[in-house]
Amino acid sequence: MKFTRLVFPGVSMIAVTYGLARYSYGLLLPSIDETFQMSDLVSGIISSLFYLAYCFTIIFSTVMTSKKGPKPLILLAGIFAVSGLLIISSSLSEWMLALGVLLAGGSTGLVSPPYGAAIAFWIKQPLQGKANTWINSGTSIGIVMTGVAAILLTPHWRLTYFIYAILALVILIWNKKILPVPDSTLRIQQGILSVRGLKGATSIITGSVLMGISSACFWTFSRTYIEVAGNYSNLELSLFWVVIGVFGILSGLGGTVIEKIGLQSAYTLFGLLMGIAPILLFIEPGNIVVAYVGAALFGIANLFMCGLLIVWGIRVFSSNASLGIGVPFLMLSIGQVIGSVLAGTFIGEIGYGITFCIFGIISAVASFLRTS
Repeated sequence: MKFTRLVFPGVSMIAVTYGLARYSYGLLLPSIDETFQMSDLVSGIISSLFYLAYCFTIIFSTVMTSKKGPKPLILLAGIFAVSGLLIISSSLSEWMLALGVLLAGGSTGLVSPPYGAAIAFWIKQPLQGKANTWINSGTSIGIVMTGVAAILLTPHWRLTYFIYAILALVILIWNKKILPVPDSTLRIQQGILSVRGLKGATSIITGSVLMGISSACFWTFSRTYIEVAGNYSNLELSLFWVVIGVFGILSGLGGTVIEKIGLQSAYTLFGLLMGIAPILLFIEPGNIVVAYVGAALFGIANLFMCGLLIVWGIRVFSSNASLGIGVPFLMLSIGQVIGSVLAGTFIGEIGYGITFCIFGIISAVASFLRTS
């Protein structure tokens, strides 16, 4: 299959599911809060549903991709994204908002495993790494899109989510037309998920959970924090989100960085950078330059670490690559569930500044775990 014929729809689908359906919530949270008058704890609990849904759907998708092939799961991810975004845009209560969040969050878990299989099926082996890198960059592109949309449409969050839903529908139809049904001779090697299979994986499981906990606070509350702490215009607040996405695109160079300095050094370096980002907001939340530097560090470090977990996982589960991807991402999302709830609770009790400092320290401490 021609490289761009699969990669372009893949980039778009990842941008919709991860960027628009999942990560836009933190950017639009202040306007949503204003509508429903939600407490920080309720905001954190609803945000945790993105990650909770991801935990279940990534397991389901991994199993079903092996049985049904990639196309039905990719289309199901698109249907979840469209449905979730439409429900969020028309929410009449926090409960309806939570339902939309569950569906939107579930789309991200559904889409990743089948696109990995699609690349293995239809892209020649020497180009598969490049294809994976490009498709994963869709997350950053989606985040940039949400930032631009916020500049143009704030405070109309319902209209914003409705437009996202229309975009998701167009991309769903595009994927339906482009993706072929696998030839019956093609087979996906099925992984075996068992406690015995996790032996020797303590470090990567711990690192993934801690990274998930520490990143959840920034993804959910950073935009709200700087809005509360500083005298920023809507344009400046939206550009904060765009900076995260733009610098996240640089994470596509992660494979080269790991080759140059090694897995351990790369993990420690970018874990520290991810910890410095929220601490910068703690030190100078009202300084726009510092806030943008924090956003840039978080964008490149967080998305780089997601790619690094794949490399690390495949090394740990060298005999079973599916576990190498599935286990760290599942643990990452469990950490994000915990982190969202903890962050919402802490902010309500001790305020934004100290909470962001604590979550930055968690990331810094986790960066010294051994990768071997």
